[in-house]
Amino acid sequence: PIAARGGGGGFGFAMAGGPPEAQDHPAENGFTPLERPVPRLLPHIDGCVLPSLGGFGRHQKHLVILTWIPALFIGFSQFSDHFLLAQPNSTCLQPRGNASNWTGVLPPLASASGGAPALQFKGNDSGEEPPCSCKEWKLELQTGLRQNVVTKWNLVCDSAWKVHIAKFSLLVGSIFGYLVMGVMADWFGRHPVLILSVLFMLVFGLTVAFSVNVTMFSTLRFFEGFCLAGLALSLYVLRIELCLPAWRFSMTMVASFLKVGGQLLMPGVAALCHHWPNRDDWQVLQIVIISPFVLMLPYVWIFPESLRWLLATQHYKRSKEMMLRIARKNRVDICHVSCFLPELEQELHKKPQRSCIVRMMSTRNLWKNIVVLCVNSLTGYGIHHCFARSMMDPEAQPTALCHADYYTMAGIAVATCLALCPAVGLMGRRGGLLTFMIITALASLLQLGLLNLIGKYSLLLRDTLNRKFSVAFSIIGMFSSHAVSTLSIFFCAEITPTVIRGGGLGLVLASAGFGMLTAPIMELHNQKGYFLHHVIFACCTLLCIICLLLLPEPRGQPLPESLADGETFTRQTLLQHGEQHLLLAKCDKDYSRVHDTPLHLTATGSATVAAATALAAVPASYALATGGEVIGNCAIANGV
Repeated sequence: PIAARGGGGGFGFAMAGGPPEAQDHPAENGFTPLERPVPRLLPHIDGCVLPSLGGFGRHQKHLVILTWIPALFIGFSQFSDHFLLAQPNSTCLQPRGNASNWTGVLPPLASASGGAPALQFKGNDSGEEPPCSCKEWKLELQTGLRQNVVTKWNLVCDSAWKVHIAKFSLLVGSIFGYLVMGVMADWFGRHPVLILSVLFMLVFGLTVAFSVNVTMFSTLRFFEGFCLAGLALSLYVLRIELCLPAWRFSMTMVASFLKVGGQLLMPGVAALCHHWPNRDDWQVLQIVIISPFVLMLPYVWIFPESLRWLLATQHYKRSKEMMLRIARKNRVDICHVSCFLPELEQELHKKPQRSCIVRMMSTRNLWKNIVVLCVNSLTGYGIHHCFARSMMDPEAQPTALCHADYYTMAGIAVATCLALCPAVGLMGRRGGLLTFMIITALASLLQLGLLNLIGKYSLLLRDTLNRKFSVAFSIIGMFSSHAVSTLSIFFCAEITPTVIRGGGLGLVLASAGFGMLTAPIMELHNQKGYFLHHVIFACCTLLCIICLLLLPEPRGQPLPESLADGETFTRQTLLQHGEQHLLLAKCDKDYSRVHDTPLHLTATGSATVAAATALAAVPASYALATGGEVIGNCAIANGV
């Protein structure tokens, strides 16, 4: 038997013998018998190639572990803004005019994605003097560092907008990195993008620590985010393409746990840098979180190109070498590989064919699925900031607020990863995504509507329950929205064909970056329009619930390799596979002996032609009314 693509995204098995309709017919009346195509095994990577090479064997497991290690370092870099750009406590040492000393935390309010949350600025005078009317400030951090970018260059009051630009730089660089590096991963391969990202990540990341002003810092952070995006994307794609269907989700979730582990360890790393003799401990922190990427330099030699990408893009010469190498490392007998080696030898003369994400627009279903997942990812990360802001307590002490909110968000991320594993195992990718999106929509709508309704009819309940319900709905919403974002990215990696998987995944990750970008945008506008911002994303969750019903279910299915394979991932029918044959029970007739055609019937006379014309005019509803019975041409030829 040979593997063949079935309708619904899976692989079936076709025997060498054909059905009765495929038998040879005499070449009459222009009939040309169809030639049976030679069965191909190479396109069926999950069904034939990888199982013959040992499946998810020793070689694949070692490479997957190598993709896990950088996930911890990526977590360090992605959450470094919380420490490098945190808002400090401030004391005015030399006020302007007759104002007395002011003490507080300078605006703007910080977000969940970076910066310690800020309190309202308070002073000990009448309050007529604005907080920024000060010539000299004493700035104190509460994040474990003695100095960061804000305190080094006094980015407070009139210069506070530069902090937001610095926050923009890493996210905007990541967005461009996902888009550009995704296309490059499809065109040049996953391995070159991985190595280039590591090299330039080290260059730009270490240079950030030696910035001489905030402009240089923001510019270098843009390129650091660009390279960080290429590194994260290439590792994600390589991990997915190494695994068989049964292992894909579990291996991805391990990497997610390690990334969250980096988030949890960042406060400890910052505290260790606090004891550095030099006062510029933020520079030490930047060097500490970038230096571990040096361990990835040997990946140039020990990490190969993706075999799946080589076969999908017809790099058959390199594919042959890779197959033999994998078989040797997995200790597979060469006789198991010989079944498709002859076919591979015949394809060696073909030139590689590369694809770009732009070809997605020529498909019928694939582009719709990717757009739906982009909107899901954007909505998940965008509304996550709304819930995070609602959870913050403006009356808490700065130190307690800073660490409590940070660890709360990290704990919610851990809980999300733990809940995703059984939820996806029970309900599948589409069912799990739909469930968490419904929870997100309910939490958002209840927070927007129910709390306002309680305050309208009872002032006592508003004072006692409003804050508690708001925090509860915020935690639930952050939990579910984080699950939506994580699952949307994984969903896209599974349904996008190998030839454009990098570009498709880059689109969804870039959409997630746009969702994260809403946090510093709201800060820049001093939280103006926050309620409208929350309402818009709440409406998007309702739209996503409807669109999610149109997505396919890729659980247990092989990864699509070509655009044609990607089109086979369609929404499953309502009937079970065991019931679909009942629809064709009455029409399953043997017409192997019917050879007459309308051209042959013209020789029987005008009466026969009139009968044939009348039969052709019979509507389809007649066939349904007669139970699907069709009158054969042989009956017409006999004058019926």
